[in-house]
Amino acid sequence: MGAVTRLQGALRTLREKHPAQQQHTPEPPAAARALPALLQPWRPQGVGALPKPTAANLRRMAEQPVVRRAINLVKDRVVNMRWQVSLKPDRKRDKNTDAREAVLLRLMDAPNPQDSFRTLIEPVLEDVIVGGFGSVEIEHTDDPDEPLRLWPIDGAAIQVDAAWNGDPAVPRYAYAANPFSPSEAKPLLNGELMYIRLNPRTHTPLGLGRVEVAFDTVNQFLTAHRYAGRLASNSVVQYALWLDEATPAQHERLIRWWQDEVEGTGQVPILSTDSKPEVLRFGQGTDADLRLEWQQFLVRVIANAFDMPPMFLGLQEDVNRSTATEMSAQSFESAVLPVASLLADHITRDVFDRALGWDEFRFEFVTEARDEATVISQQVQLLSAGILTVDEVRAQRGLPPMVAAAGQPASNEPSTEEDDAEPNG
Repeated sequence: MGAVTRLQGALRTLREKHPAQQQHTPEPPAAARALPALLQPWRPQGVGALPKPTAANLRRMAEQPVVRRAINLVKDRVVNMRWQVSLKPDRKRDKNTDAREAVLLRLMDAPNPQDSFRTLIEPVLEDVIVGGFGSVEIEHTDDPDEPLRLWPIDGAAIQVDAAWNGDPAVPRYAYAANPFSPSEAKPLLNGELMYIRLNPRTHTPLGLGRVEVAFDTVNQFLTAHRYAGRLASNSVVQYALWLDEATPAQHERLIRWWQDEVEGTGQVPILSTDSKPEVLRFGQGTDADLRLEWQQFLVRVIANAFDMPPMFLGLQEDVNRSTATEMSAQSFESAVLPVASLLADHITRDVFDRALGWDEFRFEFVTEARDEATVISQQVQLLSAGILTVDEVRAQRGLPPMVAAAGQPASNEPSTEEDDAEPNG
């Protein structure tokens, strides 16, 4: 008796036991009936079941070696850049400027009692790169020396009101640590949260992280990498043994003998047959079976998703001395500088301007070329031509203004060894 016959008999018995329910429940037409799970087409495990780019999956994917390397290249470079708080070019200093600047420097150096600037920004940049949702909560205090406190929070738990009308008194965001309990969400005003979106778009209030862009490609790379690992560890059999003119009984007897007496014992098997057994290989038996070129192509696509050359993810076959420097500069311009500029703009607009109302200041990172000698040469030329003053050059290097001698203005000319030498005679 087949499975279909047994299933039909069980359904018939169920209808005979409950005739009243059968009268009130009309049977749907045959075309609309759903097949039982037993009769549905079989699908191999993993086929068509790709994971969705949720926040949990994105963060788990960010722990993979290639993706982690790409994230750290951007994040570590930004958090190690020197930063400064400067006056905007169109503003002039007054009696309150120096005091406010000191407050801002203390705020950015110690955003809250537990964090420094690096420990505040590092997890926020992680969320920005992974999912495009970096978030910093802005807490107002009554202390004039410490008017604000900045706290890093989970950007994936932030809900954005797409219909916000621009009123600063109306909440724009909501912090929902438990998305299944909307009543526990904490509303946040526009001035109480710094929400950093990477790759903003008009059709959605959410950003687009670089890991999210490379999500499907990373999945394919991990699948190919796991297959290559199983193949290299001999867990995937790439050959078969062909026995010509063997009966089913002899076939089963050979399998049992091999499994019981030979496999895992390290002994030399001895076969006595009329014809020589033939080994059928399913692959070439070389490194081509590992699909290394396909994995390298996927790594290049992942590097493109992070706006950096593949050289920084370990692919150095097409790199030489003449192109390495150019690629390094290109990586800084395309991968690091946009993220640093986005963060600096949000700090200037959301913290300095909106939360404190001090729109005369701006936060900026000191971007310098990798060749320090070139930077010094350019600054000396601008100083000698009178385009920049000594204090402006010192400000570019993150140094305080130099106090001139009493009654003598600071000179624009760089000092030389002849000027420092004592006169003869």
